[in-house]
Amino acid sequence: MYIKNIKELKKNLRARYRRYREKMNAEQKIRLDASIQCRLLTLEEYLHAETLFIYVSKPIEVDTLAVINAALANHKRVAVPRCVPDTFEMEFYYITSLSDLEKGTFGVLEPIVDKCERVGDSYGRALCVVPGLSFDAQGYRLGYGKGYYDRYLAQFRGITVGICYLGCIQWNLPHGYYDRPVDILITEKYVRRIARQEDTP
Repeated sequence: MYIKNIKELKKNLRARYRRYREKMNAEQKIRLDASIQCRLLTLEEYLHAETLFIYVSKPIEVDTLAVINAALANHKRVAVPRCVPDTFEMEFYYITSLSDLEKGTFGVLEPIVDKCERVGDSYGRALCVVPGLSFDAQGYRLGYGKGYYDRYLAQFRGITVGICYLGCIQWNLPHGYYDRPVDILITEKYVRRIARQEDTP
């Protein structure tokens, strides 16, 4: 389907799902977050992962701090992103506790470079938790429009999982040829594994 102004459509969708999240009351958010966290932490792919790549959540996102603490307690290597200044690139660094974080780009907590080891090319079995304002049934995501994760995931070799509220899921999102869908989508109601195109007959 041809969409005349995809940028305008994405802008409107971002505003819609941001409003949805901002209107959520604290008690409801805690309940939904706990359900999503439980589904993620009992996921077979999480249990087998050696390294967890995970963003540090902002107030309108599914809380990831509990997941980070759980992964550290599970003796997994936990890698958190840092935006590279003056670029649209990001790097991941291993952290050993939340005290390894400081406020960085866009006011988001990022790893303190002097305290943390940068992730290299070898990170074993890895699971990457990907942020998104919305996801669709095919695993495509609507991000914040800067393209940080799109660039990073182009060379990521592990399994990707999107976590999102059911109210922010829609059947089809506009996406480009090079956009990569997540492998697994988790909401408070279900876990959906997405068939990769090369796996389908």
